[in-house]
Amino acid sequence: MMNNTRPVGEVLRHWRQRRRLSQLDLALDAEISTRHLSFMETGRSLPSREMVLRLAERLDIPLRERNTLLMAAGYAPLFPERKLDDPALQAARKAMELVLAGHEPYPALAIDRHWNLVATNKALAPLLAGVDPALLQPPVNVLRLSLHPQGVAPRIVNYREWRAHLFERLRHQIDVSGDPVLEDLMRELSAYPAPAGLAPQAQCEHQSYAGVVVPFQLMTPAGTLSFISTTTVFGTPLDVTLSELALESFFPADAQTAQALRLHAAA
Repeated sequence: MMNNTRPVGEVLRHWRQRRRLSQLDLALDAEISTRHLSFMETGRSLPSREMVLRLAERLDIPLRERNTLLMAAGYAPLFPERKLDDPALQAARKAMELVLAGHEPYPALAIDRHWNLVATNKALAPLLAGVDPALLQPPVNVLRLSLHPQGVAPRIVNYREWRAHLFERLRHQIDVSGDPVLEDLMRELSAYPAPAGLAPQAQCEHQSYAGVVVPFQLMTPAGTLSFISTTTVFGTPLDVTLSELALESFFPADAQTAQALRLHAAA
């Protein structure tokens, strides 16, 4: 995300400040002197390749931006970025497909760093009935599809609660990555009007979940379906594409939803 023409010290300082760390905090965590860190940030000292990677690790910088940081310091990028259909990612792609298919009859999908749809299982399509076909043209953005007035939004029973949950996730992702594309997406989503005829917000919509999870409640021909969701990512990825891939799995939050999904799959 950072412009690779910026000096490495400036980029380091940007990430340290984004993580709300003082020079002393980072220096102690990286086991270097505050003076050394200060010299690197001001350009009086050029960090070694190993030092760049050590600081990037301590600052929890995403792999894509670690490559940018390395290039700013004059080094070659370390982490490859392959397409998901690259032969080198065959095992990872197979694992993703197994997780998605194995989750049926419950819906699941895979998304990239910008919430664009990468893959789904067969259980998701029925939940998208009635959305504007334009929103289903690739690339399909899952957040746009969910919150757009002509998307899924009019059928989300707890729309305000689910919207707040998605916004919280998106804000956290922006804080971590500093991604300007996500910042633009946040502005776009914030401008969407609420669905027409939206019912008043219940005081304790997820009281039955004791505040542990935020359910996703959707009106369908089979009645109101209620889900809880989990997010799965690849452990210790060394490829940029894999590091930015997330699998969203939806589980039935009640017996009625589980039965409806099983019946639909059987049909």
